[in-house]
Amino acid sequence: MTSEGPRNLFTPSNIIATITTLSALVLVLMPTPDGVSPTVMNGAALGLFAVGLYATVAIPEYLTALAFFTIAMIFGVAPPSVVFSGFHSTAFWLVFGGLIIGAAVQKTGLGAKLATAITTRLTGGYPMLVFGLALVGIALAFVMPSTMGRVVLLIPIVVALCDHIGYEPGSRERTGLILAMACGTWMPSSAILPSNVPNMVLIGVAENLFGITFNYGEYMLTNLPVNGLLKAALIIGIVMLMFPADPNKKIKNVQETENPPLSIDGKKLALILALTLGFWVTDVFHHISPAWIAMAAAIICLWPGIALINDNDLKTRVNFPSTLYTAGILSLGALLVETGAGDWMGGWLLAHLPLSPDAPLMSFYSMIGLGVAVNMASTAPSVPAIVGPLANDLSALSGFPLKTVLMTQVIAYSTVILPYQVPPLVVAMHLGGVSMRDGAKMTLALAIVSVIILIPLNYMWWGSIGLLP
Repeated sequence: MTSEGPRNLFTPSNIIATITTLSALVLVLMPTPDGVSPTVMNGAALGLFAVGLYATVAIPEYLTALAFFTIAMIFGVAPPSVVFSGFHSTAFWLVFGGLIIGAAVQKTGLGAKLATAITTRLTGGYPMLVFGLALVGIALAFVMPSTMGRVVLLIPIVVALCDHIGYEPGSRERTGLILAMACGTWMPSSAILPSNVPNMVLIGVAENLFGITFNYGEYMLTNLPVNGLLKAALIIGIVMLMFPADPNKKIKNVQETENPPLSIDGKKLALILALTLGFWVTDVFHHISPAWIAMAAAIICLWPGIALINDNDLKTRVNFPSTLYTAGILSLGALLVETGAGDWMGGWLLAHLPLSPDAPLMSFYSMIGLGVAVNMASTAPSVPAIVGPLANDLSALSGFPLKTVLMTQVIAYSTVILPYQVPPLVVAMHLGGVSMRDGAKMTLALAIVSVIILIPLNYMWWGSIGLLP
């Protein structure tokens, strides 16, 4: 047994986690405010506890998820169907299947082969790789509706690419490429109508509560120029700035490395992935969830006689703790909605927002800030579920059209402060071996620049197309 040195307990992350945990305990013990149900307070307390630990990573994420499940059940914070709803979410099974597919991509050599194909076309070194991978993530969002599916498909290929050209685990270059792909796959996709879960939740809220329907072209015109393309440019720039390549490090030249033919197993997996992608892209016709398509592909990879990966690979190559974390994150959002904690927090914030028809820019920032705060307290898909029903009140107080108020939520849930807010982003980091600290540096920097630059540009763009009074 190796002996480790004493651990510093007084790090900023541990201090913040302690403060949020104690604050959660205060919420439970304090007298319930008038008109507020104890269930709301218990939900808010558990949410604060979990968010504090997820945000700081003071303990491993899977352990936070296990503590969340256990505390929720011991104290009856919500019914088991809500507490464990993350496990019956299709996103959970998409992650589970994707991890198995990712292990097969690495083991069969298909990832390395695809990496070679990419590097032979992106010949401008590290900057061109960052640009190209971010662009691939955005382009796939137009044809593949599931962000989690895109992440699961692309990240193992990026990992193989890094291995192929000599960017070792933990290096700035490897971290930068994985974050370029992960952020490029998620954030700009909010500008493409059917490409992620929060967009679909927003569409449902708009139609069910207000009878408003967004069409594909109108939605893209509103969001793609600034929140899509300019945000993608920011992602590329921030990656280059925060995770620059070592100028003294020589990457392997693809033409100088051996490029053996793809193995039989690799060819089998290529066929499986081609069929999987085909079913993902055409789900508008067959209506089969991307999760079950991924699971079918995973089962084929494991099936006796095909056996692209085996029992031992499941133990050594598949990161099962990340599935617990994913389930915990998804369940957290459901618990906040079920207990009413999300509505309570949203209502409290609404009462204190500086909204006025005489200060439109302040109102614009305030509505986006409301969504960002809700996103911090739960996850991105919860933003339209919690803030959406308040849209009429926000419209009346700000003087903005109802459709514009609904659209501000797109900016809010795509402004990510910390990675835990977006399950696909966390899964990408787990699959790619990127630390939560590096991911948080990236998302926080991007959020700050977005608030300073992109939100004012969005305001001007929306004014030019008639969305603002």
